[in-house]
Amino acid sequence: MILSPSMLSADFAVLKEQVKEAEQAGAKWLHIDVMDGIFVPNLSFGACVYKCIRKHSNLFFDVHLMITKPERYIKDFADAGADMITFHIEATENPSECIDLIHSFGKKAGIAINPETPVEAVFEYRDKADMILVMSVHPGYGGQKYIEEVNEKIATLRKICGKDYLIEVDGGVNAKNIKSVVELGANVIVAGSAAFTENITASVKELIKLAE
Repeated sequence: MILSPSMLSADFAVLKEQVKEAEQAGAKWLHIDVMDGIFVPNLSFGACVYKCIRKHSNLFFDVHLMITKPERYIKDFADAGADMITFHIEATENPSECIDLIHSFGKKAGIAINPETPVEAVFEYRDKADMILVMSVHPGYGGQKYIEEVNEKIATLRKICGKDYLIEVDGGVNAKNIKSVVELGANVIVAGSAAFTENITASVKELIKLAE
């Protein structure tokens, strides 16, 4: 299991220090949510923000684009230091072209689906993409409750994608439910407020231990 703490929940006044603490506690990835105020209601940060911390971290940068027409900005995020770039199938008319564009920059490509999107929507792209991200909350806001209805999607994807395929779950995962989410078939877990707490080291270690 790979834990990917969400930078959106970090304290930006001490961002470098908190990212480093999460890494030292055992996190392997850093989840970076990018929101444009169009595809989702909120705004977050652009490529320039995580470009600044790229030189201070060895974490795998897991960039999640919650933006409309993501193909417009893929190069910017690749150049800023992303390792994986994930876009939403609902946000583009050309999912296959987006995957090809991400790969053209030597990056891993992920494809995400919202809670209301049928899981069948991503079936045709599973062999082309490197990861499928299942949103377990409605994108755009942190701190939401996990939507249990997505459990069937996770289990279905694990069944059709095989045991080693990357299936990421994002939203509402915490110490109380992380084990069950992993048992369903998720092997990449995004944790925001459950990871970036007052004691990041203890929280990250606990989440990893519970998921083992």
